[in-house]
Amino acid sequence: MKDKVIEALKTVEDPELLLDIWFVGLIYKVEVDDNAGNVDIEMTFTTPLCPAGPDIVNEVYEKVGEVDGVSKVEVKVVFDPPWKPSDELKGLLGLA
Repeated sequence: MKDKVIEALKTVEDPELLLDIWFVGLIYKVEVDDNAGNVDIEMTFTTPLCPAGPDIVNEVYEKVGEVDGVSKVEVKVVFDPPWKPSDELKGLLGLA
C-alpha cells in the first residue's frame, strides 16, 4: 500500500513551484500500517510561512485518504530539518 500512498502524494502540487510535493522533497517520512490502514506522514513546506501550507496539507489528507485500504491519515508538519531543494530541483528551477 505504501507505493499507492506515494503515488497519491505525487498528485499533490506545490502551487508556487507547480511541481508535486514528492518530487520537490517536502515529504520526509511515510509510514503505513497495512493491517490497520493507518498512514503517518511527516512533511514540511518550502518556508515556514508558506501561504499555501494549509491547502497542501488538506490535499494530502484528501488524496491519501482516497487510496484503497487507507482508513486513517495523520500528517505532521515539521521544520527541522529545514527544507533544502535538491541540486536537480535547483537546476530545473534555474537556481543552480
